[in-house]
Amino acid sequence: MTTPMILPEAAPAAALWRAGWYRYARQLESPNFGPRPHQALVDLIVLHSISLPPGDYGNDNVQRLFTNQLDWDAHPYFQGIRGLEVSAHFFISRTGQLWQFVSCDDRAWHAGQSSYRGRSNCNDDSVGIELEGLEGNVFEEPQYETLSVLCSALMRQYPVAHIAGHEHIAPGRKEDPGPGFDWSVLQRNMALPQAVMPQPKLNQS
Repeated sequence: MTTPMILPEAAPAAALWRAGWYRYARQLESPNFGPRPHQALVDLIVLHSISLPPGDYGNDNVQRLFTNQLDWDAHPYFQGIRGLEVSAHFFISRTGQLWQFVSCDDRAWHAGQSSYRGRSNCNDDSVGIELEGLEGNVFEEPQYETLSVLCSALMRQYPVAHIAGHEHIAPGRKEDPGPGFDWSVLQRNMALPQAVMPQPKLNQS
């Protein structure tokens, strides 16, 4: 079952959010989060890609990873990430189903060492969205649909002025979501100005 595609304009912003939790996401709370710094300005959305093991879709391994329940011995790849404690605010499956793990009012552990729009430590003031996929590969239409609706809702609730990929906030260290993600689809779906879209990686420190 996919998440209902309810346009944010169809309901008041207050009806879409409750203490940073989005009404149309399946809630699965992660222990991997913390408070945002005092007076943090949540003005950035960071897009990632993830699949566990890489390229294997439709399982619950990402949900298990973000809730510290992944069986490290279930696949050889997991040995390389054993003990990792990470999270994101949201995860969008290949079918467009939307999961939320951390309140957007809190700080999820998704960005790591990062810098963007003149500020470092992007976890402090960003919302992290993971797309089920493999960096460099293409993403599915239902994922773009869910992402567009979610980003619209986030921009109504928070002062979001920038959307970027992990590759843009941590160039040289991260490459997701990669060239398979079509930024023009998101920009067109949301009628976003170019200033909101990713800045060239060469301009990042």
